[in-house]
Amino acid sequence: MNKTRQQELTRWLKQQSVISRRWLMLSRLLGAVSGVLIIAQAYILARILHHMIMENIPREALLMPFVVLVLVFILRAWVVWLRERVGFHAGQHIRYEIRKIVLDRLQQAGPAWIQGKPAGSWATLILEQIDDMHDYYARYLPQMALAASVPLLIVLAIFPSNWTAALILLCTAPLIPMFMALVGMGAADANRRNFLALARLSGHFLDRLRGMDTLRIFGRGAAETDNIRRASENFRQRTMEVLRLAFLSSGVLEFFTSLSIAVVAVYFGFSYLGQLNFGSYGTGVTLFSGFLALILAPEFFQPLRDLGTFYHAKAQAVGAADSLKTFLEAPLAQPQRGSIKPDDSLSVSLEAQDLIITSPEGKVLAGPMSFSLAAGERVVLVGQSGSGKSSLLNTLAGFLPYEGSLKVNGIELSDLDPDTWRCLLSWVGQNPQLPAHTLRDNVLLANPQASEAQLHHALERAWVNEFVSQLPQGINTPVGDQASRLSVGQAQRVAVARALLSPCRLLLLDEPAASLDAHSEQRVMQALTEASANQTTLMVTHQLENLTQWDAVWVMHQGQIVEQGQFAELATAQGHFARLLAHRQEEI
Repeated sequence: MNKTRQQELTRWLKQQSVISRRWLMLSRLLGAVSGVLIIAQAYILARILHHMIMENIPREALLMPFVVLVLVFILRAWVVWLRERVGFHAGQHIRYEIRKIVLDRLQQAGPAWIQGKPAGSWATLILEQIDDMHDYYARYLPQMALAASVPLLIVLAIFPSNWTAALILLCTAPLIPMFMALVGMGAADANRRNFLALARLSGHFLDRLRGMDTLRIFGRGAAETDNIRRASENFRQRTMEVLRLAFLSSGVLEFFTSLSIAVVAVYFGFSYLGQLNFGSYGTGVTLFSGFLALILAPEFFQPLRDLGTFYHAKAQAVGAADSLKTFLEAPLAQPQRGSIKPDDSLSVSLEAQDLIITSPEGKVLAGPMSFSLAAGERVVLVGQSGSGKSSLLNTLAGFLPYEGSLKVNGIELSDLDPDTWRCLLSWVGQNPQLPAHTLRDNVLLANPQASEAQLHHALERAWVNEFVSQLPQGINTPVGDQASRLSVGQAQRVAVARALLSPCRLLLLDEPAASLDAHSEQRVMQALTEASANQTTLMVTHQLENLTQWDAVWVMHQGQIVEQGQFAELATAQGHFARLLAHRQEEI
């Protein structure tokens, strides 16, 4: 990563701090108060030692200064604790807002755009990379202000008693941030490479884990295990590189800090021996000034050492910000968002003229095509894989941009409010997603206000009642992660029940019977065939049996609708559909 890119990312990170400006300001203020208490603590302690050693004042006479010193200790500890709490809250608030922005961006991008990357990389981006920015806001940013203000306060406190000690501290202080910056540039680049390796490893591992059964069947389990082992080893090496740079940074800080404090100590040692007679404004160097300078010397460098300790947080945040900023600024060729609200009392009719579907990156996925789907009509869309069937459904759902004309009840789809339009849709895909905890909650996602009677009616229509009584807790049974407690056929029937529970005007079905056993396929298709009579329906399928009850069949080939007609008509026409039907019969 070049220096210009690092500076750009650093500016972006600082811009996000506006989200929690008040908490960050309070954290800086508490840090400054802690610095003042450090000076007060050192002053009282040096004064007490001077009185006891040089003036032989009895300990009883110093009781009140001791009490004040203890109170300053307690107050400083409380301020430090409060500052940590405030800093944590600031980092938490900023992480929450950034994560919200990323999730909103993902929602805006839509499923068609999200599917371009492995799920593991999105999990890394949303969870780990945003969390790795916490210390930057909670500790590093407030510490930057304190690294300048607290040492300045200490120099001003030492200067009236001994200008030489103050000058030594002032001259050696710039060495620390200079070397820290040199080490930090390499650390930020190493962190960026580390995040990229982690994203690749996460996506690679999750994809292979999901496909483990397939890999074992084809004897590729051992080979993929070796690939994961090599990817893990690569990530380990990059992590160790980051740790080496972090330890190097700490070592540089400790070396220059110890060197500077040693110079101050040597100066006062020679001064007390009478070898050096400067620095105390023409008078002898007092024990008080020596104690004050030596007590405050470590505290002078402590903010800089803390900044160095937290500097790896900046390097980590810069590495995370590279992926985040790239994602947030990536151009999305999104469908236009209109403002017209469709009439939810009318059945949906569709009419397309020279429709061309494009990807979010602008690549043509299908088209041109022209078709007309009347209100209440039930149409089956068939064709070979990759012919553009799912792209057409994604376009109708408002997730893909298009060119040409696609009208809903005479209104251009791009002029409709997408959120209101999607309320009129029901959708069942080939991979049922059940994100809620229980079976009941997953069905009610479609209509949370549905009554018990409506819920049980939807379950009955989708043939969920056929197996729900066998579950441990019935309808309230937890479905598990990725619906692991249900078979694929059972999960698909739950998804169908969810679609049937939602009152809709257009039912979109994308391979709803794919990967199902014969019994589940029969039940799912029976439920969907009955449900299709209640609204306009468009179903994508590879199953060419039992389509005689549908109003029309559309055949897609290379992104175009090449045939339209009834099942019997197309089956005898010796066209694309007839060839698909013959090929399907050969497979059976």
